[in-house]
Amino acid sequence: MWFDKKHPNAVYTDIRTEDRIELAGGNGRVLSVSPDIEADFRSLPFESETFYLVVFDPPHLKKLGLNTWMAQKYGVLFSTWEQDLRQGFDECMRVLKPNGTLIFKWNEHQVTLNQVLDLFPIKPLFGHTTGKHGKTIWVTFMKLT
Repeated sequence: MWFDKKHPNAVYTDIRTEDRIELAGGNGRVLSVSPDIEADFRSLPFESETFYLVVFDPPHLKKLGLNTWMAQKYGVLFSTWEQDLRQGFDECMRVLKPNGTLIFKWNEHQVTLNQVLDLFPIKPLFGHTTGKHGKTIWVTFMKLT
């Protein structure tokens, strides 16, 4: 999704920092996770109303072996995923300025977007389906207060 994770106007966060992960399955694939700030999306280390724009791209899969390539690269939802996503959404809204924009990215491979949207207290303004199989959806919310 990122064109430049080091863009001067972006703060990239992830729950982990990994200098070098040899991805499962071999083929010489190596992954590096180098966020600007290591943080859990359920408890962001920012003041309220800090940002005009937030992008929330949580893990999408709940049934996945922890040592698989997909789990290593994208992470896995915990058994508390519904509560976690709601907390993450609330945190994203908390750090948004009034009239700020939240872009939410989801893939429906295992959990439908409607299941996730039912967890959130507000409905999105609009969205767009993308991806090879049309399962990735970008959704836009606006913080009105």
